[in-house]
Amino acid sequence: MDIGTVNTLSYEDFGNIFGNVVEKCPIIAAAVWSSRPFASLSALEAAFSEFIDALPESGKEGILRCHPDLAGRDLQRGTLTKESLEEQEGAGLDALESAEASSMARLNEQYKERFGFPFVICARMNDKKNILRQLSERCQHEGTVERAHGIEEVKKIGRLRLQGLVCHDTQNKL
Repeated sequence: MDIGTVNTLSYEDFGNIFGNVVEKCPIIAAAVWSSRPFASLSALEAAFSEFIDALPESGKEGILRCHPDLAGRDLQRGTLTKESLEEQEGAGLDALESAEASSMARLNEQYKERFGFPFVICARMNDKKNILRQLSERCQHEGTVERAHGIEEVKKIGRLRLQGLVCHDTQNKL
């Protein structure tokens, strides 16, 4: 759809379409809807990003806690959101070797114990090897640094999800 169509969506339709741009946080889409009209896809992306940036630290941590563990229980049970499933499969997290799966599970637990929220990385911009490396490295961060890093990853994920839903600005002019 193009940005013109986005701007004409009802509150309910906007929420249904964009409700999972930020994983399991439809309230963000609801708040962003009130910022219409958007001049471009970039403006829509900025509205989501600005909303997230304006949240208090506790709200940002809440967003991080809405994300599933990578290659975790939700993937095994088939309970991931459609978007998360596609992203994790694309990174090869559904096909981990036994040693990789054990390492991922151990590091995910270590990370959550240290920070109080799951490890978040834009899986679409990484492969399983890089995700495991990043998870190991980021377990060493300070809490405030890691929370900020996680939020930047959330915004990358959201930006890519929006780009999958809305035509790029250059396409809108055709």
